[in-house]
Amino acid sequence: MQLVKTHRDTLLRPLQIVSGIVERRHTLPILANILIRKNGEKVSFLSTDIEVQITTNAAIGSGDEVTATTVAARKLLDILRALPEGEVSLTLVNKRLTVQSGKSRFNLQTLAAEEFPTVAVAEQFNTTVSLPQKTLKHLFNMVHFSMAQQDIRYYLNGLLLVVDGKSVIAVATDGHRLAYCQVETDQEFTRQEVIIPRKTIIELQRLLEDTDEPVQINIANNQVKLNFADIELVSKLVEGKFPDFNRVVPKGYVHNFSIGREPLLRSLQRAAIMTSDKFKGIRCVITPGSMKISSTNADQEEAVEEIEIDYSGDSVDIGFNVTYLLDVLNNLKCDQINIALGDSTSSALITVPGQDDFKYVVMPMRI
Repeated sequence: MQLVKTHRDTLLRPLQIVSGIVERRHTLPILANILIRKNGEKVSFLSTDIEVQITTNAAIGSGDEVTATTVAARKLLDILRALPEGEVSLTLVNKRLTVQSGKSRFNLQTLAAEEFPTVAVAEQFNTTVSLPQKTLKHLFNMVHFSMAQQDIRYYLNGLLLVVDGKSVIAVATDGHRLAYCQVETDQEFTRQEVIIPRKTIIELQRLLEDTDEPVQINIANNQVKLNFADIELVSKLVEGKFPDFNRVVPKGYVHNFSIGREPLLRSLQRAAIMTSDKFKGIRCVITPGSMKISSTNADQEEAVEEIEIDYSGDSVDIGFNVTYLLDVLNNLKCDQINIALGDSTSSALITVPGQDDFKYVVMPMRI
């Protein structure tokens, strides 16, 4: 039975959308497959790792038959990428999927669609949020680098999404730094906080585009569902209590100054060359009119950078993990940033002049 007959790139797109979450090594071998369902002209592609599920559709079906099968996602994707541009067909015969294009033919093993474990979508959602794709992508881009990776405090291995009043807020922290970003909407929400897993956020950053096309976010007690373009993504939420980010953001600092983002970024990149893989510490000495950045390593090598700044307050001598500073500077797109400091043992607050919607807090480091 012929499932699909279409141009290679038309088939490649839905496969690329769903294959991002497929893991090669899983306790359930069938999860290395994608589920292909055909209902006449409509063909749906679905992948899941039990935590996250992505579905997309394409009108590329051949014939009126209704059928379903599962096939190895990576193999099918690699085959299509390797084929030259042109027409390609998928045919299902005797539990084997044949991929044919010109004089190339591949026979792939399939597993029964009935054995494929799909995620049950929540029957009731408490909150629905609608945002342009580029707005949601911006929210995630501004904070994602602060998410923890495989932290024993599992609630940090994700991103906190808060809807409150007319605001949608994203917060991420790994315990050493915290990033906060907020956007305003014309919708009104009852306050709700959910933690979206790290893997889901990374996948959404890959799938979301810089367009005004809407994303519908449906939030349930233990699940979030996003619909945009022809994609549906369903994800479990992380259980647990996220730290109170309002208490982490420092207030009332008197030592603050503005500095060019690009010159600071370049100076930190050069100073980072002299740090070691294990110890990424740099020392910042802020004195009236000057910011001096230095780094050393076990071989007694040293880097010193000096930047002129408009600052007339007391001297502050403070150390930081240079990676945490580079992460935020690489993600911001502004010309100037504002840095507010307490003393050498207090966290630093990085903001964008004239904008209250972004905050970045980074803990100091003993040098």
